[in-house]
Amino acid sequence: MDITQLPYIDEHSIDIALDVDDTWPFLLDRLEGSFSHRAAQLYARALRCTDTEPAGPRPFAVGSSIPGFHVAAIEIRSTVVLVGHHRFSDYALVFRLERLGPHRTRVHAETRAAFPGAAGRIYRLVVIGSGGHVVAVRRMLSGVKRQAEAFATAAH
Repeated sequence: MDITQLPYIDEHSIDIALDVDDTWPFLLDRLEGSFSHRAAQLYARALRCTDTEPAGPRPFAVGSSIPGFHVAAIEIRSTVVLVGHHRFSDYALVFRLERLGPHRTRVHAETRAAFPGAAGRIYRLVVIGSGGHVVAVRRMLSGVKRQAEAFATAAH
C-alpha cells in the first residue's frame, strides 16, 4: 500500500523530556500495548481487518503485526509506519521521532485513511467525526510520554 495515496486525516505530537534513543523503545512498547489486548483483537476481527493478532518479530520489524495493523516500514529510532485494511477503510499511522535537542524528543503521529463507499463514510463519521480517533491517538502519545519520563526520572 502506498500511504502517500491515502488522504491525510490529521497529525498530533507530544514533546518528551528524553533523548530519541531512549524514547524509541517506549514508543514501540506503547504501540504493542495499545493494540495487542483482547478487546483490540475482537474489534479487528469484527471489522475483518487483515491483521487480527500480534505476530512476527519483536521488537517490531517489517512484517510484524498487531491487531488492525502491520509494520510496513521502520527506521530504528526514527520512524515506524503501520498500515491496515478492513471492510470500511484502508489506513496508515506514521510515528516519527524528532530530536529537539539534548534530552528532548517530539513524537509525531500522522493518520492517513480512505473510507470508500457509503459504509466507509458512515464509519469515518463514527471514528473520525466523533473525535474518538483524536482521543485514542492523544492517549497513546501521552502514554509514551508518561512511561518515558518516568524512566528518565528514575534514572536520575
